[in-house]
Amino acid sequence: MNNSSVSLVCYSLLFFSICLSALATEFLFNGFRDAAKNLSMDGAALITSNGVLQITNDSMRQIGHAFFSSRMLMVKDESVSSPALSFSTTFVLDIITYNGSGGTGMAFVIAPFIPLSRVESGQFLGLLSTQNNGNVSNHLFAIEFDTVDNTRKYIDFPDNHVGVDINDIQSVVAVPAAYHTAELKNVTVNLLGGEPIQAWIDYNSAAKVLNVTIAPFMLPKPYQPLISLSIDLLPIFKEYMYVGFSAATGKFTSYHYVLGWSFSTNESAPNLTLSELPLPPRKKVNSPTSRIGTVKSVLVSSLITLVFVLFLFLVSKYLRNQRKQSENLEDWELEYPNRFPYKDLYRGTKGFNETEVLGSGGFGKVYKGTLWHAKKQVAIKKISNTSNQGVREFIAELSSLGQMRHRNIVQLLGWCKRNEDLLLVYDYMPNGSLDTFLFDDNRSTNLSWNQRFKILKDIAFGLVYLHEDWEQVVVHRDVKSSNVLLDAELNGRLGDFGLARLYEHGKNPHTTHIVGTVGYISPELSHTGKATTGSDVFAYGILLFEVACGRRPIEHTAPSTQVVLIDWVRECHTMNKLLTVIDPRLNENYDKEEMELVLKLGLFCSQSIPEARPTMRQVTNYLNGNDILSDDVVFVFSKENSLRLNSQLPYTSSSKDGMSSTSLSQGR
Repeated sequence: MNNSSVSLVCYSLLFFSICLSALATEFLFNGFRDAAKNLSMDGAALITSNGVLQITNDSMRQIGHAFFSSRMLMVKDESVSSPALSFSTTFVLDIITYNGSGGTGMAFVIAPFIPLSRVESGQFLGLLSTQNNGNVSNHLFAIEFDTVDNTRKYIDFPDNHVGVDINDIQSVVAVPAAYHTAELKNVTVNLLGGEPIQAWIDYNSAAKVLNVTIAPFMLPKPYQPLISLSIDLLPIFKEYMYVGFSAATGKFTSYHYVLGWSFSTNESAPNLTLSELPLPPRKKVNSPTSRIGTVKSVLVSSLITLVFVLFLFLVSKYLRNQRKQSENLEDWELEYPNRFPYKDLYRGTKGFNETEVLGSGGFGKVYKGTLWHAKKQVAIKKISNTSNQGVREFIAELSSLGQMRHRNIVQLLGWCKRNEDLLLVYDYMPNGSLDTFLFDDNRSTNLSWNQRFKILKDIAFGLVYLHEDWEQVVVHRDVKSSNVLLDAELNGRLGDFGLARLYEHGKNPHTTHIVGTVGYISPELSHTGKATTGSDVFAYGILLFEVACGRRPIEHTAPSTQVVLIDWVRECHTMNKLLTVIDPRLNENYDKEEMELVLKLGLFCSQSIPEARPTMRQVTNYLNGNDILSDDVVFVFSKENSLRLNSQLPYTSSSKDGMSSTSLSQGR
């Protein structure tokens, strides 16, 4: 063979090696209807007709395996002790039993070879056996969802637990199956409950930390994992590994199902589209026929009467509900997009039931709801309006605001008008508003300084989008801590656009009645009556003080005495005692430079002269460290306290929950 042929072969082998290493770094199955060609299954495993991956059925002493057929690159290079790659996977499992005692569980598995050999059913979950259990040569990693209840030596928990298995069926760590709510409450999850459960498994190779999290189907991923384990998986993983599932039955049986699955190395696994996942088939459970026959013979005559009465009751109830959900649309309402049918909002809030109330104020109430057609949780603000003046103009602006899209803005999804009620539909924020973290003494959790600083930057980015980046200038007019909402990951989002005003870039805003919340209204509004982006900057400055000091803009220390936050901060700054205003709940756990920046930036934003204030884009540059706020900057304040001036202004005030009302008849 000549040199050119040798070179061609070498380059071909190199190209094949590169292609092989690039295979199978990520996949996503929203159901498994067309996934048979991508899976390697053995034992009892199969794909049902509607696309559910079934690992076992209700036969005793049974094993089932289902693996992704392509190998995954888990270690960059075994020969030089490269770190194991990070990986992330999420899947929805469902364990269904019909005999009252399930068994024995299932596991997510990473193994060097398939099919798995020398394995046993029952307590070994189809992973290992008495011959090889505990051998380091297994190179086997598994997260078990164990439902067995016995006392054999390999069982590390009585039942209903989640464990991490390394080459051994006895877990290195095992905890009862549960999830943590946003309030850090531990809620038990019954693995044998027959309902789908979503699981997230994330390994960070740099930090060498493994996180395992579970939650009931359709709930968002909990902020706190169920298991967080410091572990180096490099000794466990080979260069290439297979990922999949294993399940087994013993004396008792269960159907073990997987409804959807995604996996990725070096980044987060793709999100499953939960609304597209198929559900497992359900087997009818037979009842004793002798007793049923006796009951039928006794009740048959009574049932006819009861059915007729029930029919009349249901018809009457249906007609009442139809009247409650009815609506008469005016012609102009059909001109504007993003309108929700009233009946959808009525049903989604269980008839605006008091159990669904998230908050209330002078404007009305906010309800937690579900849009059933989209399977999406929302917050519905119900505003009781006594005048139709300005409603059409207001809805026109709402329809325009509904087109905004930004990660730090709570999206206004739409609106609905029925009689005198106006309903605004927003994205639901599971962690509520920032002010409850700052001021609610009953809340068990406290925001760290890093979390507070991140939220302040989030809101600044959101205001830049409103003021400069969207197609029109949007002045929010009610920036405050109660309108800063937190999503499941505690990202800050600016919400409640009931008072927002829009005008074209380069144009001047119109004069309007003064609305907002006492303590946040900029002093120039009493003279000009024009809400500008500078008004929002002033309110953002007060928000900076709230977050840093942990105090409300105005606090009443006695019946006739009040502490005005902005005056207090200004006075401490003048006396060179600026850091004495810091929230004591931080316990001095904060970055001094960041804290000084936030406080001085608050003074910069809350200056009496609007032209002296920075723009929100300048604010983001300061917060990101792109620009330096000079120590020589001179803050301009009027002699007359701007916040005391606020107390003399006509305004649309907040109620006890801090959510501002909307005045359709006053300046919209």
